[in-house]
Amino acid sequence: MARVYLARHGETTWNLAGRYQGRRESALSALGVRQALALAGAFSRTRTLRRIVSSPLWRCVATARFVGDALDLEVETDERLIEIAHGTWEGLLRDQIAANDPERYHAWRHDPAHVAFEGGETLSDVQARWREFAKSFDASRETLVVTHDAVVRVALLAITGGSLDDFWKVPVENAAYAVFEVDDSWRLVEPCVNDHLAELRADLANQAL
Repeated sequence: MARVYLARHGETTWNLAGRYQGRRESALSALGVRQALALAGAFSRTRTLRRIVSSPLWRCVATARFVGDALDLEVETDERLIEIAHGTWEGLLRDQIAANDPERYHAWRHDPAHVAFEGGETLSDVQARWREFAKSFDASRETLVVTHDAVVRVALLAITGGSLDDFWKVPVENAAYAVFEVDDSWRLVEPCVNDHLAELRADLANQAL
């Protein structure tokens, strides 16, 4: 049995702007870099991590590399950890979406389990990717997994037996992490550890999630 930490990447410039990212690339903001350093500091104090696995998108890899550099660990990537594909929303500001695709935007905020993004995915698609990753996961080493907001939410619901209807009730923050104990199954220990962030917590209210 091993402990596994499931973290969201640090804040990005597009998070700060309220722009939907999905599969698009965006860099860590100045705050996001400081958050990633704080995450690295938290794991440096225990020095028990033995593996780091990240989404291949740069915001996750960059966050993971701060931890990897601090602990002299390589960062592996896994496509199954990539963010939900927002399709035609990607690259657009939240306010633009609300004005130009109001019905889907309202559904996404109030009934996310039943939204299909044009040219993108559903939460069920993300859940299937997560379940495949979790089923094949090597639980022999303490591991940090760095991924995205939607993936963390779906993972927590899958592991606790929750419904995708409760997607927005799951606590997720930039550079915070959930803690699990993993052997033949995944058991939640803590849903959202953020003590290491202190004054570095991002303003989630303005992000395009």
